[in-house]
Amino acid sequence: MKRAMALLLLVSAAGFGGLFLVFGHREAPPPDTVALNDAVMIAFQSGDRSEAARILTDDLARAYGEMDAARRSQNGRTLLALCALFGGFAAACAGLMAYCERRVLLPFRKLRRFAQNIAAGNFDIPLEMDRHGGFGAFTESFDLMREELYRARENERQASQSKKELVASLSHDIKTPVASIKAVAELMMAKSPQSAGQLGVILAKADQIDLLITNMFHAALEEMAQLQVVQEEAPSTLLYELLQCADYDRKIRPFTIPECIVKMDRSRLQQVFDNIVSNSYKYAGTGITVTARYEGRFLAVEVRDTGPGVAPDELPLLFEKFHRGGNAAGKSGAGLGLYIAKHLMNKMDGDIVCQQDEGGFAIKILLAM
Repeated sequence: MKRAMALLLLVSAAGFGGLFLVFGHREAPPPDTVALNDAVMIAFQSGDRSEAARILTDDLARAYGEMDAARRSQNGRTLLALCALFGGFAAACAGLMAYCERRVLLPFRKLRRFAQNIAAGNFDIPLEMDRHGGFGAFTESFDLMREELYRARENERQASQSKKELVASLSHDIKTPVASIKAVAELMMAKSPQSAGQLGVILAKADQIDLLITNMFHAALEEMAQLQVVQEEAPSTLLYELLQCADYDRKIRPFTIPECIVKMDRSRLQQVFDNIVSNSYKYAGTGITVTARYEGRFLAVEVRDTGPGVAPDELPLLFEKFHRGGNAAGKSGAGLGLYIAKHLMNKMDGDIVCQQDEGGFAIKILLAM
């Protein structure tokens, strides 16, 4: 704004200067009529009329010559003043247009692009500050709004992700205790046939709960890639506790694990062991042997049963989403347990592989050290 005022003052000064050039000069002096009359009278008294005519003619010619020179000088100054005035006016207009373009129109163009980015969800592109212009506080307020919108969007995303993680985690984790309830009810039914009616109701309700959990898990499955894994370093002795917690039917034989430090998320690793042990219960029903050894930078924990396992051509498909082996006929499940286990182990910088040999079926969990 100060520059605009200075430009206006400059234009005003140029205009007043032009007016001064046009109107501030003095007119050319008129002929000296008294001196001219005296010269003519002297000429007449001497009787020489031609001399009087010549004096009169010369003085008039000189006087009118001076007047014509003054008029031409006046015209030249007028033209120069007008050129200077119009040039200054044109320069002032150009400067004013440049000022409006830079200080008024350009900030609004930036604001329009900023609004388009906000509408498209691009909150990482800040609004350039106009610190020295009249829109400085204006643009700063809009950029503060961008930051607040970004924080609100990020909080909303994190809340939504936490909710989806909770649904996916709970729906999957509840399956294990439900399977335990069903296993215990089936055992009690075999030992106490007189309670078959009541135990049948328990089994039916457990199946109903399992179906509802499966449906809820399917609804949250597309968000499984967002399951959060908080990795930490922990002693390998914790694996005893995790495996014992998964082995509710006590089929795991005594085992030893080398002492070392491994990277894990305890709750996620518990999910992995729950999946593996419950699959062994469901498809093999035999005793389980656990062995552990170092393999390069990994601690390899192998969980092996002596069941029939799966066909060799199905081994590469066991970690695919919704895939169920040929031995899964008549058994509940969604074909997601090993898929989730693989996903979680990869997030813990580890891996999980399946092996089938004459000794039975084995799953090896590789924990990074």
